[in-house]
Amino acid sequence: MTEQLSIIGLVTHASVPVQLVMLALVAASVYSWSLIIKYRKVHRCAAQALKQFEAEFWSGIGLNALYQKSQQNQESIQGTEALFHTGFKEFMRLKQKGLNQESIMQGVTRAMRITLSQEQNRLEGKLPALASIASTAPYVGLFGTVWGIMTSFIGLAQVQQATLATVAPGIAEALIATAIGLFAAIPAVLAYNHFMANSDILNNRYTMFADEFMGILHRES
Repeated sequence: MTEQLSIIGLVTHASVPVQLVMLALVAASVYSWSLIIKYRKVHRCAAQALKQFEAEFWSGIGLNALYQKSQQNQESIQGTEALFHTGFKEFMRLKQKGLNQESIMQGVTRAMRITLSQEQNRLEGKLPALASIASTAPYVGLFGTVWGIMTSFIGLAQVQQATLATVAPGIAEALIATAIGLFAAIPAVLAYNHFMANSDILNNRYTMFADEFMGILHRES
């Protein structure tokens, strides 16, 4: 009985449906942790890039000089620098065409709005998967638990005397499915809430910068 009640024993002695549930939950947990590690890096890099570029932007450097510098690193720029690069590039292109101020600013606004959406997608792209894992994993685990308990009761009908030694392994294997479901769900929901809150902060900073930069370009046009 001791061997049966070990974690490994519970998994190996579980019924096939319960084992499939456990396998699915473990896979979901591994995937959620891969997303957590990925977006932790994405958000950290975004925050560092924001701080660095805004310090440089407000240092008094000329817009042309700053654009030339960002042009050299065009493939790796992000956040406010990407907004600046897109906006200033579109501004210069439309200005060279001799368009009026209103047309120029409308074109710049459209270009920066697209870049803002791309940056938001960079920060939040696959985060809904974390929310899905957080909301469904406990129920999947509960399904495994219910199935395991049903199997245990069916097994009890085939014995003459029900004892703790007879019931305990089946109940324990059923409950471990719920435990794995919670193990998958809790980190996912905590990470999702953290990343979404952080994403809101960064997106608000991006929007504020875009508005301020639009004001500067309006005076330049």
